[in-house]
Amino acid sequence: MNPRPPLLRSLDPRLKEKIPARDVQERVAVLAEELNNRYTNEPLVAVGVLKGAALFYADLVRLLTADLTMDFVRVASYGDAMQSSGSVTLVQDCETSLEGKHVLLVEDVVDSGLSLRFLLDEFVKRSPLSLTVCALVEKTGNREVEVPVDHCGFRMRSGFLVGYGMDLAERYRNLGGIYEIMD
Repeated sequence: MNPRPPLLRSLDPRLKEKIPARDVQERVAVLAEELNNRYTNEPLVAVGVLKGAALFYADLVRLLTADLTMDFVRVASYGDAMQSSGSVTLVQDCETSLEGKHVLLVEDVVDSGLSLRFLLDEFVKRSPLSLTVCALVEKTGNREVEVPVDHCGFRMRSGFLVGYGMDLAERYRNLGGIYEIMD
């Protein structure tokens, strides 16, 4: 059985591979090593931002050696569009108390910075011991607010990305690599 999903390029010729699946996995391993060095013998709450970061989060936390608690949050700002609405809402909050704990926020893409700023502001109110951001991709071309990205997989200027959990109207999440939707 082939564990790889069918190549969707034939279904959508707008897909252009930006980062092959192998490179994504190699980079996730490097990020995990950085985080393991940072949180040696430290309890850690890893909060994944649904749905986009789900695959990245799963691969990353399996490589972490910290005393780990897992949780999730979900925010909405894109809907089915290719650009942020500018309005961020909390759809699902995490259930774990963050007070006095090291918190790792795992995000798929930091683009405008609005969603991340919203989450950071929310989490700071909960008095964590520390708050660290790990993003698979940091895009700098559309930044509206400055936000810290402490650990970053890949940096890009712009482009609408799908694959490895990232989507367009819930499609393409299952691709192992990262693709850009070309107009």
